[in-house]
Amino acid sequence: MVKTDVFIEKAINEIQERAKGKKVVIALSGGVDSSVCAVLAKRAIGVNLVPIYVDTGLMRKGETERIKTVFHDFHPIIVDGSHEFFTALSGITDPEKKRMVIGEIFIRIFEREAKKSKAEFLLQGTIYPDRIESEGGIKSHHNVGGMPIDIDFKGIIEPIQDLYKDEVREVARTLGLPPEISDRMPFPGPGLAVRVLGDVTEEKIRIVREANHIAEEELINQYNPWQCFAALLGLGTGVKGDNRIHGWIVALRAVNSRDGMTADPVPVPFDHLCKIGQRITSEIPEVSRVVYDISPKPPATIEYE
Repeated sequence: MVKTDVFIEKAINEIQERAKGKKVVIALSGGVDSSVCAVLAKRAIGVNLVPIYVDTGLMRKGETERIKTVFHDFHPIIVDGSHEFFTALSGITDPEKKRMVIGEIFIRIFEREAKKSKAEFLLQGTIYPDRIESEGGIKSHHNVGGMPIDIDFKGIIEPIQDLYKDEVREVARTLGLPPEISDRMPFPGPGLAVRVLGDVTEEKIRIVREANHIAEEELINQYNPWQCFAALLGLGTGVKGDNRIHGWIVALRAVNSRDGMTADPVPVPFDHLCKIGQRITSEIPEVSRVVYDISPKPPATIEYE
């Protein structure tokens, strides 16, 4: 385990040396990784930090309002990029292509905003598992293998790129970040796009967002999983009222893990699974079927794409 106080001092010095007194754009998502980077960078370069939150349209329910509240003192620039993301993702079904498209749009938005503020560097919360999975061909993380080759920044600063998730959490606690940030569940950089199998549409994202919200409400407080969520698998036959329908199939997933490299399913009692399934199918009329994923990692990954 990294010595957090030593790491923090080293990271602050590194950011100062890399930035060279220039402005730095930080990709602020609200997760523990980007939050740790934001605090480190704020201490390192102060007013030269330009926090940018991109609302991709693929975020969790209420996420943009949460960012405005939690990071009020950072005065983040809020960019609505939803139209760009949905347009670019239209018709794309391959998970790797999704990640590539999303990674490039993020960069182009950051480039545009950087020009407005005359920022020359990009700082992001890449961690060690992101690099391992991207370089090992497991999946291209949007901030590693999913990034375009041509980038209009003098450099990219990644102060926590050698840390595992549990180490990042320890750094967050040492920095004094509240549990709602330090202990927050991971959320994929590409957002809900990788929780929709196949092509991404606004309707599918709306459905999976609601299902994901219900899953988090039901599972987080009772089981404290490392990660839990809902994913949209596809259409299946169902019955609602006296009518046969083709409704969406939602998969629930809850796992425990230390660093995200391996994971085991949370043993949720059957009666509680039935309750969650009932909530999802009744509160989201388009859903006709709910299943629970019991696959460990490996052989499965935690996310579906």
